Amino acid sequence: MAEQQPTFQQAMEITAAWLQQWENEEITDEVLADRIGEMVSSRDGARGFFVVSLAGDSALMDRLPDAVVGQLRAAGSGVVDLSVRNLAMSTAMAVTHGRSGDSAQQSGSQRVSSRCSELLRQLEPALVKERLEQLLEATVDNTGADVAFLEKWGYDAEQRVAISKSVYAVADD
Repeated sequence: MAEQQPTFQQAMEITAAWLQQWENEEITDEVLADRIGEMVSSRDGARGFFVVSLAGDSALMDRLPDAVVGQLRAAGSGVVDLSVRNLAMSTAMAVTHGRSGDSAQQSGSQRVSSRCSELLRQLEPALVKERLEQLLEATVDNTGADVAFLEKWGYDAEQRVAISKSVYAVADD
């Protein structure tokens, strides 16, 4: 019998519970890593995991255990793709919040962007490079597969410049 994959909503709830257990030292890095590995094996599971872990208050993404990095690397291009998209979206939202003077939201978006950058530095370099180059094509040259992604969210020229800078920052640090 095939194992049922969680919905996006279920993945968020499960991830929040796991992160709380990890913070309370009720589960080890290795147990958490195994669970995350299973969670990110599906697109909805990975999306739910990243929404909670990147935007939440858990320290997981600020000090990723090696076992968790190993599972995220093993998940391959799906995790890289979501990490790059989260980098772009959080960077663009930081610009939006800055414009509206919402410094608390801007700070939160910048934290997500920073966490994405750090995660991308630890994932498979060839996959990350290829995916970031694809995003750059769209932000700089307005060509390639990510043009539709940028247009879907209505990112303007200033946001696209900020996204391209965040892409370069992944490689620079």
